[in-house]
Amino acid sequence: MVKMKEFTGTGRRKTAVAAVRLRAGDGKIDVNGRPFEEYFPDSFQRQEVLAPLEKFELKDRFNILIRMKGGGIHAQAVAARLGISRALVVEDESRRVELKEVGFLTRDPRKRERKKYGRAGARKRFQFSKR
Repeated sequence: MVKMKEFTGTGRRKTAVAAVRLRAGDGKIDVNGRPFEEYFPDSFQRQEVLAPLEKFELKDRFNILIRMKGGGIHAQAVAARLGISRALVVEDESRRVELKEVGFLTRDPRKRERKKYGRAGARKRFQFSKR
């Protein structure tokens, strides 16, 4: 059995985590066992996920396997973009500078702030009554 060369990358955004595997192939993309177009029905989200591949015109060179967990659909798209970008850098280190310039290798650190005790939410207070 011959093992295929595989490049991996992990992307995160809020609570969404994307584990990405790039394999040599014809451009087939599989997300959690479903076709790419079915998982991301919105064209904007599909463009966002494929942006690193479009930048280097590699869309039809790799088969991509993405495993998603958590988060919403947009956060998952951004996490997948970061995972694909990191996997492309593993494959060819010279891509790092160009991907960094357009912000594809930057992990968005913003997360949901936790609710505090004595408050209605993270920052919102309960209604104040003077009398």
